[in-house]
Amino acid sequence: MTKCGLVAILGAPNAGKSTLVNALVGQKVAITSPKAQTTRTRLMGIAIHEDTQILLLDTPGIFVPGRRLDRAMVKAAWEGAEDADRLVVMIDASSGMNKKARMLVEGVERRPEPKILVINKTDLVKKPALLELAQGLSERLHPEAVFFVSATSGEGVSDLKVHLAEKMPEGPWHFPEDQLSDATDRMIAAELTREQIYAQLHQELPYASAVVTEKWEERRDGSTAIHQQIRIARDSQKGIVLGKGGSKLKSIGEAARKEIAEHLGRKVHLFLHVKVDPRWEEDRGLYEDIGLEWTS
Repeated sequence: MTKCGLVAILGAPNAGKSTLVNALVGQKVAITSPKAQTTRTRLMGIAIHEDTQILLLDTPGIFVPGRRLDRAMVKAAWEGAEDADRLVVMIDASSGMNKKARMLVEGVERRPEPKILVINKTDLVKKPALLELAQGLSERLHPEAVFFVSATSGEGVSDLKVHLAEKMPEGPWHFPEDQLSDATDRMIAAELTREQIYAQLHQELPYASAVVTEKWEERRDGSTAIHQQIRIARDSQKGIVLGKGGSKLKSIGEAARKEIAEHLGRKVHLFLHVKVDPRWEEDRGLYEDIGLEWTS
């Protein structure tokens, strides 16, 4: 008998949710970055353990929203918890119970869904502090299980995966065995380019950017030509993205092209250009492209 269920992974920004999803799936399906709020939309990773398919919702981090985009991200995170068979509540052990972690716990402690507490980044904290953190959270959340993991190294991840598989309900698989994510190739291509923007620009360009896949062409030689637009909010940011003589944009493009080609399994021609649009966050079509709901 096959089993299939939905698991929503909730956590504060930069708790390691995307890294955990990738580790559970066994391949990269979600972009990661040391920056908080890297994940903007709900992305489903598909993990398999024996006869069980586990649908993992990598949700945006929960924080106090300000901008329209922030509100859409937080809304997506809480909606991801609805109808889930299990909630994984992920806490960054190295940050402890800071303001964002407290906000998360306050939001989930009264929810009816069965909860699994995952303490991440355990390699950065001494054991007595970990046990104290877990005990305090257990008293509030009453989880069915507690796991201490390092999503980066993979420590503890296999035990968590086995537990999740055991708790999934009986039913047919929702996706083919070889499918790793529900995201479209267009969406993943844009995300992989955005990951390189984060990786290469560091603190120079925080969240005032977006990547839109404008054109996708399958060529006769079996390769794919992809045209993407990097949207930024201010003229002063354009030079940062371009770099001297366009060197930074070229570097971003080369790294993103390699990642996209690996994902697609074929040669990719990637064309990037930068557009200054102070109101890109007000573009309803952009929200649809990245899988977010337009919020008022």
